[in-house]
Amino acid sequence: MSEPKPPTPTPGDTYKGWLFKWTNYIKGYQRRWFVLSNGLLSYYRTQAEMGHTCRGTINLATANITVEDSCNFVISNGGAQTYHLKASSEVERQRWITALELAKAKAVRMQAESDDSGDDCPTAPPSAGQGGGCRNSEIQSTLRTMGSKVEDLTTCNDLIVKHGSALQRSLSELEGIRVGGDMGEKIRQVTERATLFRITSNAMINACRDFLSLAQNHSKRWQKALTTERDQRIRLEETLEQLAKQHNHLERAFRGATVLPSSFSNPALGNKGGVSGKGDASDEDDDNEFFDAMEDPAEFITVPADPKYHRRSNSNLSGFSSETGIDDQSVNFDELSMASNPESPQTLELEPVRQRRTHIPDKPNYYLNLWSIMKNCIGKELSKIPMPVNFNEPLSMLQRLSEDLEYYELLDKGAKCQSSLEQMCYVAAFTVSSYSTTVHRTGKPFNPLLGETFELDRLRECGYRSLCEQVSHHPPAAAHHALSEKGWTLRQEISLASKFRGKYLSIMPLGSIQCLFDKSNNHYSWKKVTTTVHNIIVGKLWIDQSGEIDVVNHKTGDRCHLKFAPYSYFSRDVPRKVTGVVTDKDGKAHYVLSGTWDEKMEFSRVMQSSKGENGTEGKQRTVYQTLKAKEIWKKNPLPEGAESMYFFSTLALTLNELEEGVAPTDSRRRPDQRLMEDGRWDEANAEKQRLEEKQRTVRREREREAVKAVCSPEEADAQETGTEASEVSDESAHQDNHQALWFEKIDDPVSGETLHIYKGGYWEAKEQGGWDICPDIF
Repeated sequence: MSEPKPPTPTPGDTYKGWLFKWTNYIKGYQRRWFVLSNGLLSYYRTQAEMGHTCRGTINLATANITVEDSCNFVISNGGAQTYHLKASSEVERQRWITALELAKAKAVRMQAESDDSGDDCPTAPPSAGQGGGCRNSEIQSTLRTMGSKVEDLTTCNDLIVKHGSALQRSLSELEGIRVGGDMGEKIRQVTERATLFRITSNAMINACRDFLSLAQNHSKRWQKALTTERDQRIRLEETLEQLAKQHNHLERAFRGATVLPSSFSNPALGNKGGVSGKGDASDEDDDNEFFDAMEDPAEFITVPADPKYHRRSNSNLSGFSSETGIDDQSVNFDELSMASNPESPQTLELEPVRQRRTHIPDKPNYYLNLWSIMKNCIGKELSKIPMPVNFNEPLSMLQRLSEDLEYYELLDKGAKCQSSLEQMCYVAAFTVSSYSTTVHRTGKPFNPLLGETFELDRLRECGYRSLCEQVSHHPPAAAHHALSEKGWTLRQEISLASKFRGKYLSIMPLGSIQCLFDKSNNHYSWKKVTTTVHNIIVGKLWIDQSGEIDVVNHKTGDRCHLKFAPYSYFSRDVPRKVTGVVTDKDGKAHYVLSGTWDEKMEFSRVMQSSKGENGTEGKQRTVYQTLKAKEIWKKNPLPEGAESMYFFSTLALTLNELEEGVAPTDSRRRPDQRLMEDGRWDEANAEKQRLEEKQRTVRREREREAVKAVCSPEEADAQETGTEASEVSDESAHQDNHQALWFEKIDDPVSGETLHIYKGGYWEAKEQGGWDICPDIF
């Protein structure tokens, strides 16, 4: 029995089979398994290798196909790759030649289309208002597919005509030889068969062309119908919009004819001339303007509230004071209190405010030689490998913590709020604002030395001052305390845990942040989200913040749940998106926050909530009816030339500025950091290595003293002479027994957390110049 014939190659199909490939003069032709797919010809030793090992691939788009004899043919792409192949028979060779020419023609056409696609495709996606966009794109895709199939059939026709003409020419030449009568008869029979083959092929092509014409006619009708439907939908949307505007106009006219003026319905508002003018105008805007629905988050949806809630908010300003001009009221009250209080510090206003610097030396463009780093690491422990300052920025981690106070005004406004729920909105906005400085800051801050401090005294300019101290080295932890004259206190203790995951580095801050307000005794606490640094190995570094934050008011039970959406290339949401909901102790939503952590945040009051449809994950989402959103925070623009100054903000540029009277342990006095800021990186690397070695020596000395304190004299002598000591003292020797100078570790009874709290004495020591108690760490 003869073996079955392989399938005839058709356009777009994968063609496979055995061929003999020339290897070398010793082995000659070797049997290989060839696969033709998507314009690529690949070969394997066996069929089993297809899943894991490819021996070679050639692109037919740039290849030349040459027939040598009845069974041999050559495929070459211009000298780089050349395959000398041999088929088992002439028929098999012809099948492969036909399949290869079909695949080459299709590959060339696809390459030309891909080159032109940049000019044909639109640069922006269609807007949501274009009706039937998805259906139209689907039909266009179908038409392109059909056109591609017809082009394949046309290629078949060209090949058939080409080979048929060549066959007829060859037969005509043979017929002219006239060797014998029988030979001529056979040649005439073959000629008749070739003619019949060509006629049949032409008939097939004509039938396919008729089918294409019919499909194109139908597609034109479909596209025309689709265009008509889209135009009708646009007209309906415009009509609905006009009806909505007319309805809104009639409703306002009806209210104006039947409702009393706001000055009669709220006499208290009418008595305040300076406030009523601005407050009434903003309230009328609330009546006339609706809040646009945001793009659906995962947990909830916001929609415009019913106009009756807007009218109700006009007559009840006490519950919504922060949205109707509380800032103006608070400013006026502050000015009145300053004028009426003879004991107020008027001298502070008369003294000139210090002019802070607005520029630092530009970042030098030093070449980083990785080999110079690696060769210094040979034979050393991982913890003792000195990292060059090329990866750093000229600020310490203590100064980065102090940068959280850049938008201190949010806490000032929160301290004036009468409602704890409104105050929660400002605290939540403050937590988001602390990440705005990190969007371009890919440099690593200096690790603080144990006992290192940093003060930020902005009492005269901003009404607050803060102090940071590195309170632990193993694990590294920093404590921060800030006190404001406006009636709030911020304290935090942060330690970092990091995980390297190949392409990116995850930095997880541990510890908590607390904010206390003097007037209301509200006590808030929250934690930070995870920071991810992408493209650690290859590519441009970029930073993302992701995770969830729960801001809790331990006095009232109010809570704000913030969600930092991780960046996704395939997401339709805006990058760096943040959403949040403020709820009371019973779980009822009062405010909705939305925005981005690198630009701005808005908040809107919830008037009504209901359960909506199920989301993509099957969870039932909550629908919040809200008033018009108000901007609560906006990022300050970066100073001019920030890209050459490590993308520092205006505040960050002043953090390392030299000041008189600071403690000798202050980060401003750190020599390696100062050298890096001045652009002397080689000296900074040497100084950084000296400081790290000095810190290790001090730590070994401290561990030795700890061992002496807990061990017997014999065990201590054994430790000093280098002999083996008891296992009991080993654990205590590795504990960090450092006592912080300005902070003490306590258990917070309100939040139930253990953290370092400022115990006082720093600012008094600064006034008296009593820095004798500070250690020599630099």
